Amino acid sequence: MNGNRLSQPSPHESRPMKITDVNITLVNQQGGLIGFASFKLYGVFYVSGVAVHEKMDESGYRLTYPTRKSGGQVFNICHPINRQASKAIETAVFQKLKDVLNQGCEDAGYDCHQFAAR
Repeated sequence: MNGNRLSQPSPHESRPMKITDVNITLVNQQGGLIGFASFKLYGVFYVSGVAVHEKMDESGYRLTYPTRKSGGQVFNICHPINRQASKAIETAVFQKLKDVLNQGCEDAGYDCHQFAAR
């Protein structure tokens, strides 16, 4: 055994992802971007800067994950590595988005009701 924990199966692989403390920050809609999401995974890893976009066909929303550019290259900061993780994050974020849009947004500084919860 080399002590490399990365080669061992994750204890979370067979359990549903625990996504908590989901927060949505709405922005003035621009090019389909409507806001940013943040959340905790398993209560120990904080993820922020996840962009929430309205789909071009207006059939719902999609998420894009943070990247950094350096020397003409784009580097992924974080992203789900399988469809199960992606779906769990989408479900949690889109539910919170629906809740935020249904609450009202008098303090947003613009008419955020233009984003109908889908």
